[in-house]
Amino acid sequence: MTSEAYQSQNIVMAAQNDFTELRNLLNNWAQDLGFQQVGITETGLDEDLVRFREWLAKGYHGSMQWMQENAALREDPSLLVPGAVRVISLRMNYLPDDTHPIKILKSSEKAYISRYSLGRDYHKLIRKRLAQLAKQLEAYCTDNQLFGDAQQRAFVDSAPVLERPYAEKAGLGSTGKHTLIINRDAGSWFFLGEIITNIPLPVDKASKEDLCGECDACLKVCPTDAFPKPYQLDARRCISYLTIENKDAIPLEFREPIGNRVFGCDDCQAICPWNKQAPTTAETDFQPRHELDSSDLLRLFLWSEDEFLKFTEGSAIRRIGYERWLRNLSVGLGNAPKSEKIIEALKMRLASAEGMLHEHFSWALDRQLHFKGMRKRKIKRKP
Repeated sequence: MTSEAYQSQNIVMAAQNDFTELRNLLNNWAQDLGFQQVGITETGLDEDLVRFREWLAKGYHGSMQWMQENAALREDPSLLVPGAVRVISLRMNYLPDDTHPIKILKSSEKAYISRYSLGRDYHKLIRKRLAQLAKQLEAYCTDNQLFGDAQQRAFVDSAPVLERPYAEKAGLGSTGKHTLIINRDAGSWFFLGEIITNIPLPVDKASKEDLCGECDACLKVCPTDAFPKPYQLDARRCISYLTIENKDAIPLEFREPIGNRVFGCDDCQAICPWNKQAPTTAETDFQPRHELDSSDLLRLFLWSEDEFLKFTEGSAIRRIGYERWLRNLSVGLGNAPKSEKIIEALKMRLASAEGMLHEHFSWALDRQLHFKGMRKRKIKRKP
């Protein structure tokens, strides 16, 4: 080996050691910022991209056109961060203490709100933490002259990044039959976030473990039969989509199965065996606000628009707006046990309602007036 080659090899080895040290520091920094786990992977997805294209082709994304419009960005992270070679994937637990998902779901007069949205909007909190982590990465590279032009960018959920395939590839967990990432130690009650970077950090091993086995409880429990087959979700039938993303009237066939779910749905997570011992969050910002974890449907339905804006300030719930909030609650009231107070409230709202809300309030009122006891709320997909 020539002296030049030997010197070059030493430089490469020194750089690798520095990147390994940086990788270890990254774990510590992430933990200090409230993340429970961090994994690193390359940017290529291959098979996952094929499945994503097939999913779009089937129309399973419904009215979420932005998923199709930004498909190129999801397929090539270098369009988001020039020279991108790594995706840093992180998870943060969000399940609040003592919120009893199944208990609330069984209480027909209560409003079930997805556990992730009971506190502060996670987009804001996690994006801020990821930005801090990205700055630490950049500062380390600058101080140690490790990487000449370190570039990275943080993403949380709404950005055009296939976060779950990256999380699996980075070793954070395995995809469950309900399409969510399941971690052996933490279940699935956690948020994901990413930093796409051009720093060639060491990568972690992908999760290859099948944690579902023969279990299909999540598929069977889905009230609207939103899973055409294991590991595939038809968003158009998903209650989370119907109550959050959907801006139009909720189709009649789904109203009864929706039950008392007024913002999102957690059934497939609540029944998952891996979530029986899932850890709760230490983040105070994710704890329930304004008793949203156990409020009566009627109480929330009677909120004025000013009250809605006040009580959902800083919350992910506010994104659906007051009209869709009332739309969703009216479906819950239509499914609730007969109540003169509910009938009175629906009549009051109906007197000044128009369009979509008028139709939903009328439906709910008719259900209340002709209540015939507990109804079956599970439907099956048409063959």
